[in-house]
Amino acid sequence: MDENLLSLKVKLEEAMGEYAKEDICLAFSGGVDSSLLLKVAAKAVEKTGKKVYAVTFDSRLHPSCDLQIASNVAKELGGIHQIITVDELEQEEIRFNPVDRCYLCKKKLFLSLKEFAGERNIPVIMDGTNEDDMHVYRPGIRALKELGIISLLAELHITKAQVKALAAEYGISVAQRPSAPCMATRLPYNTEIDYDILGKIGEGEEFLRSRFKGNVRLRLHKDIVRIEVDQDSFASVLKDRDAVISYLKELGFAYITLDLEGFRSGSMDVGIQ
Repeated sequence: MDENLLSLKVKLEEAMGEYAKEDICLAFSGGVDSSLLLKVAAKAVEKTGKKVYAVTFDSRLHPSCDLQIASNVAKELGGIHQIITVDELEQEEIRFNPVDRCYLCKKKLFLSLKEFAGERNIPVIMDGTNEDDMHVYRPGIRALKELGIISLLAELHITKAQVKALAAEYGISVAQRPSAPCMATRLPYNTEIDYDILGKIGEGEEFLRSRFKGNVRLRLHKDIVRIEVDQDSFASVLKDRDAVISYLKELGFAYITLDLEGFRSGSMDVGIQ
């Protein structure tokens, strides 16, 4: 391990060790950010005798595979895995995907998490926001700050690349897992969020992931579905175009395009910031 990464590892473990003097409640998706935190927290509470709760939101706005992955990873890493079921669209303001949807959604989710923690007298609530998240359009971060959620990776200025490197160093199985953000990011802002449409988008993404490595997104623009994959997957997508077109048309998508810029997080946020 290089010296910079070793220094970050020490800082992360020391900081977590301080928080682990109390019980910890961690928003746990099973992604690499929250998995790194769970690994370090579980290690820290072994020394302090406290508990760490890894709490996963069972949400209809997140890919269906997330819940099982989170369950599997929690068993691997330790801690007490708990599930909170939420339906974001119960909140009418979220239904038409406003530009501050992420703020509204995060506030709803983390109010539920605070209630969970409060019932158990858990004073420390954490999430996996990292340094990179602080430099792009992430209105949900405002909700985290308002609710007093601790974003330890961001506080220590640990970037996504460093998170992955640390996770690999710890031997975490999801160290290279691509991110899986809220499915509402597949729709333009100010478009009604429809669970049936998101279900079809989810099916399409699962099909693409079964054939192509790396990041995969389907972004819907009225009757056009835009495929985002890593640029080194372009040739594979074009080679397999007939199967891709056939599957996506069966799902009901009329026009199918390959985005020549390739995958990039937040591509629906153009013009927002």
